[in-house]
Amino acid sequence: MTFDVSYLDLGYLLSATVFIFGLKNLSHPRTGPWGNQLGAIGMLLAVLTTLGIMQFSGEGVVGWGLVGGGLALGTAIGLVIAYRVQMTKMPEMVALLNGLGGAASALVALSEVMGRSAHHDMPQGFSLWVTWIAIGLSLLVGWTTLTGSLVAMGKLAEGITIGGKWIAFPTWGPPWTNYVKALLSIASVVLIVVATLDPTNMTWIWALSIVSCLLGIIVVLPIGGADMPVVVSLLNSLSGIAAAFTGFILNNSVLIVAGSLVGASGLILTFIMCDAMNRKLFDVIFKSFGGGGKQKVTRTKVGSDPDEVAMLLDGAQRVIIVPGYGMAVSQAQHAVREFADLLREKYQTEVLYAIHPVAGRMPGHMNVLLAEAGVPYEAMIEMDEVNPMFAQCDLALVLGANDTCNPGARSGEGPLAGMPIIDCDLAPVVVVVKRSLSVGYAGVDNDLFYLDKTMMLFGDGKDMMSALNQAIKGA
Repeated sequence: MTFDVSYLDLGYLLSATVFIFGLKNLSHPRTGPWGNQLGAIGMLLAVLTTLGIMQFSGEGVVGWGLVGGGLALGTAIGLVIAYRVQMTKMPEMVALLNGLGGAASALVALSEVMGRSAHHDMPQGFSLWVTWIAIGLSLLVGWTTLTGSLVAMGKLAEGITIGGKWIAFPTWGPPWTNYVKALLSIASVVLIVVATLDPTNMTWIWALSIVSCLLGIIVVLPIGGADMPVVVSLLNSLSGIAAAFTGFILNNSVLIVAGSLVGASGLILTFIMCDAMNRKLFDVIFKSFGGGGKQKVTRTKVGSDPDEVAMLLDGAQRVIIVPGYGMAVSQAQHAVREFADLLREKYQTEVLYAIHPVAGRMPGHMNVLLAEAGVPYEAMIEMDEVNPMFAQCDLALVLGANDTCNPGARSGEGPLAGMPIIDCDLAPVVVVVKRSLSVGYAGVDNDLFYLDKTMMLFGDGKDMMSALNQAIKGA
């Protein structure tokens, strides 16, 4: 009795179902960890199903040792990264993983071309066009995602270390770079067509790979730091699209489904980020907001001390905390939660957290940090809902945020022009915890710091919050 291998296709159906439920759970911080685990389980099911089909179909698995070694090595690398990466470096990690996903798809497409060429196993007629166009698109999107993600990773880190020397990452975007983007895009399409007409010639495939890598670099390099959350979301979408194209090449249904899910969800998130920043995706890619360098700070502000702030908080009815990247860098989220607990216990103060959609370096960055510190999800209020509350609060505490609460965004000029912001400048008193008056990621000075009602606590976020907590206890 022979085993009907078609039954194993049910594993792909189950895997795709698990992916969908995992994606659904990722939509909320409370269920996010379980959604992530479901995604890992779905991928494991897909891998086991593929190996089972190869084994029982008579095709066989070439090198079980190689497969096992790859799985073991990948698992070890993943575990090391998961335990060692800091939360402040998570955006860079996401950018890198997006790039690796695109590279994996491109390498599979490349190996398919090389294998078919070596064995003279070329499809005929219409099948040739479908297969080679899918291969070309997988190479184009995959390599573009890889190099674009590496550039985005460097921008998120604000530089790279080469030979022990720190080199700031450039933002380079003269107007003619748009023509280069257009030329490289046209060249990519032409190379895909030529490669389809001459499928046995690997020259066109290598040329397409090089052009695609250059396209990824030239597209992301001019984009300013303020738009990096949009770019990361877009690259995430592209990594899924590349996987879907690879699924067509391999005739693998679960790869098509998973890639389509990632591509669609990433694209939706990209447009959400664009709306949050009042941008159009076309403008982000081709107008290069924030590419003009950083402004020099020429104004000064006298700093305050925690005891002064503690006196103002005595009897406060409502305080709104505005977290930013500085909170992440100083790992002050636990001190922030202690601050909120002290106010509730001592003065019965209502403490809320104003969350900007692009606070930090990636979507949901602040939500994850605050949830890690045990902040209730109900206290994290989205921008549109919390903005009307500032006029009725007693004090707004800005912790390491800059661009997302910069009133200059309302002026219609500069890198932040038109971007919706947290309206903390409408609060009666504003306290800003920041190391210095230095500009934010978009390179724009912040008028909020120089208002008469603004008090500056200069110093490390965690240290300042700890000092403020001690002052409240002694008040």
